[in-house]
Amino acid sequence: MARLLVTGGAGFIGSNFVHHVIENTDHTVTVLDKLTYAGNRASLAGLPEDRVELVVGDVADAPLVNDLFSRHDAVVHYAAESHNDNSLDNPHPFLKTNVIGTYTLLEAARQHDVRLHHISTDEVYGDLELDDPQRFTETTAYNPSSPYSSTKAASDMLVRAWVRSFGVRATISNCSNNYGPYQHVEKFIPRQITNVIRGIRPKLYGAG
Repeated sequence: MARLLVTGGAGFIGSNFVHHVIENTDHTVTVLDKLTYAGNRASLAGLPEDRVELVVGDVADAPLVNDLFSRHDAVVHYAAESHNDNSLDNPHPFLKTNVIGTYTLLEAARQHDVRLHHISTDEVYGDLELDDPQRFTETTAYNPSSPYSSTKAASDMLVRAWVRSFGVRATISNCSNNYGPYQHVEKFIPRQITNVIRGIRPKLYGAG
């Protein structure tokens, strides 16, 4: 049995991961979530209280993060500001959570020698045209194009640097077009579906 810390575990992907862990392992989970608009206590409803604990807090809060790392065996880092349009309106929360927050976790992982998995995005690689035969791979050069994707690229680079410079045990996954239960309605697929249900024309990007 392992003690897992899941940042952003009340959000869309994080909460699905927590449900998966509880249903398929005997691990215990502590969720660290700031409960911004994208986090929801209801996404964790029904999970056993003796195996899941919710801590409301910020990944950029170093004393809190250090305390939690000292009591866990591994950390899965989902917490992020993740909406491109919001990053254009106000980049500052993206810098604080995605860059400073990831730095804070890396320093705690370094201090306590805790295994860290960092969840990133395919948007760090830039854009491809719909009919472009090229495909992104793990070796594609980074080419972020928004405040959101640039802060995620920066956090990825921090993870790589802390692995090489300090021997932190960390890995990265670059997710693409996730959808499913507990997803916030602001995201592309649920927004299109709810627009159709409400009789609103779906939003098209570019030429559609």
